[in-house]
Amino acid sequence: MAFIRYSGRLALWHRFSHRGSGFLLAAPAKGPPAVSTIMTRSRRALITLLAASIVSVGCSSTATTTSPHSPPRESSSCSEGQCTETITRAMPATHVRRGQVTSAGSRWSLVALGDSVPSGASCNCHPYPTLLAQRIAKAKGQPVATLNDAVDGFTTADVLAQLNGDRRVIAHVRSADVITIEIGANDLSYSSQCDTEASCYQPSVPIMRKNLAAIMSRVHTLTAGRKVLIVLLDYWSIWLGGTYAAAMGAAYVTAADTLTDKVNAQIKAIAAATHSAYVDLRAAFKGPNYSDDETRFLSSDGDHPSARGHQLIASAAAKVIAKELNL
Repeated sequence: MAFIRYSGRLALWHRFSHRGSGFLLAAPAKGPPAVSTIMTRSRRALITLLAASIVSVGCSSTATTTSPHSPPRESSSCSEGQCTETITRAMPATHVRRGQVTSAGSRWSLVALGDSVPSGASCNCHPYPTLLAQRIAKAKGQPVATLNDAVDGFTTADVLAQLNGDRRVIAHVRSADVITIEIGANDLSYSSQCDTEASCYQPSVPIMRKNLAAIMSRVHTLTAGRKVLIVLLDYWSIWLGGTYAAAMGAAYVTAADTLTDKVNAQIKAIAAATHSAYVDLRAAFKGPNYSDDETRFLSSDGDHPSARGHQLIASAAAKVIAKELNL
């Protein structure tokens, strides 16, 4: 969700968009003892002149872990030659966005893969991967870096391509200690062609499952030989939720529920088959019987979590992770 063209969870109403430099001065080698005093002085003068003429243009970005009680600090980050000012928030977990570097002192990292839900679209808040890392950091008593590689509008095919072709993401996954994956809703995005006919979306379900299984296989390959916790999260609704869905009519609500059942069932099954952790966000948002109104956890677009919703997701995921890691 985030830019101009359609392709998110729901056409028209839903997701918009598909979801240092520095220099090193090396000291010159010392000349042989036979070199004359005049030559030595000339060489020194030349070296001094060259050193004085060196100009370093650019900037570097380093994410640092701050004290929970320290004020936010400004730091600069660079992407493709351009510098932008970012804020390193005072939090136990180091939040590292794409293009930034994890501080050397961080011993743990959490990598988030997925669509516009983990990327934090439409909430103007810290998305749940950052909040989750804070909770893990507090429980472990050590800093945890967050590398959020989720992208608005992404489908399972997009994440799979990311894991096969994006060197930065591949490096993140290879060094991760916890990997969260929330993907699949955009594979069954609302379309005017299928409208509320749930059976029309059925051909996309096995494709979504196949891609998700391939994602898990790729992650296991990249993390082979390391102890990594993989966490799969599902959805409260893959289309609009709460009163926003109700406003679209009973047929819309029924179709959204049916398709959410199908997507979540695949996510849960893949989690079980790969011995991964699983977070039931439908229960978190709608209660154990999936009957509560989740509107209070949604942003104004009716599709994405609000700040309160992201806090809820982080809390639900933290409970699962604490159990898995005995924290």
